[in-house]
Amino acid sequence: MKISIIGVGLLGGSFALGLKSIEDHHQFVGVDISDENAFIAMKLGIVDEIMSFEKAVKSSDLVVLSTPVDVIKDLLPKTLDILPEESMVIDLGSTKRDFSKAVKHHPKRDQYISCHPMAGTENSGPEAAFKGLLKHKQMIVCEKEASRKEMLRIIVSLFKKLDMQISYMSGEEHDRHIAYVSHLSHISSFALGLTVLDKEKDEKSIFAMAGSGFSSTVRLAKSSPDMWAPIFTQNSKNISVALEAYIKQLQQFKEIIDAGAEDRSHRLMEKANEIRRVLMGIEKD
Repeated sequence: MKISIIGVGLLGGSFALGLKSIEDHHQFVGVDISDENAFIAMKLGIVDEIMSFEKAVKSSDLVVLSTPVDVIKDLLPKTLDILPEESMVIDLGSTKRDFSKAVKHHPKRDQYISCHPMAGTENSGPEAAFKGLLKHKQMIVCEKEASRKEMLRIIVSLFKKLDMQISYMSGEEHDRHIAYVSHLSHISSFALGLTVLDKEKDEKSIFAMAGSGFSSTVRLAKSSPDMWAPIFTQNSKNISVALEAYIKQLQQFKEIIDAGAEDRSHRLMEKANEIRRVLMGIEKD
C-alpha cells in the first residue's frame, strides 16, 4: 500500500514507524509545509520519499492527514476532490465536528474515515515520533456509518495490527467527551505554568523546588501552541462547559482552604480518589 503522511510530525510519523515495524511492504510518502521537517523525516526513515500535496494524494492508496486541526479542516475537502476512486483518507485530529460538517455532502464522503488516536506526548515534529506511540492506545473512529464499509474494514485492520483498541462514536459525542479527558488537561497545564511563571520570577527557584508532582502536572504546558490553539477554537463550546465545571471545583477548594475546613478538604479529596478505581478499570479493559 502506498501511504502518504500529510504532516510528518509526532502522530503521522509514529503511525508510519509503527506500521513499518510490523510490515515491510508499504511505501510511505511525506508531505510537509516545512522542508526541514520533510528532510528530517526522510533521514529518520519515517518516509521513503517526499512529494507535493497534489502528487502525493493522486498517487496514494491511503492519505493520512496529521497536521494541526485548522489545516485538516481546509485540506480534507481538497483531498477528497482529487483522491482516486478506490483510495482512502483518514485524519488523526483531536476534533471531529467541523471536519464532518466540511465534507458532509461531498460526493466522495464515503472514502473518508474520521479517526482520533488517544495518544501523544508534549513533543512535536518528526524527531518526536517513535514506533510504539500508538501501541495499546485507544483509536476512536467517528461517523463510521458514513464511510465505505470495505475501506473502514481496512483501516480498522491497520489499527488493530498496531495493537490499538477501537471504539466508535459520533463526532458530536467525541468532541464533548474529549473536552474533559484531553483538552481540559492541556488548559490546566498551560494555566499552571503561567501561574507559576507570573508569581515566581526567579526561574532557578522554580527548578530547584519543582518535584515530580509539579513536573508531571505541568508537562503538557510544553505542548505546541500551533497545534493546541486551533483545537481550543474548534471545540470551544464543549471546552467552555468543561472549564466552567472545573472552575467550580477550584472555587470549592479555595473556599474550603480559606475557611480552614480540613474535614471538608479531606472528604473532597477522598471523593476525588475514586478516579483511581475508574482508571484501573480502563487499564484492565
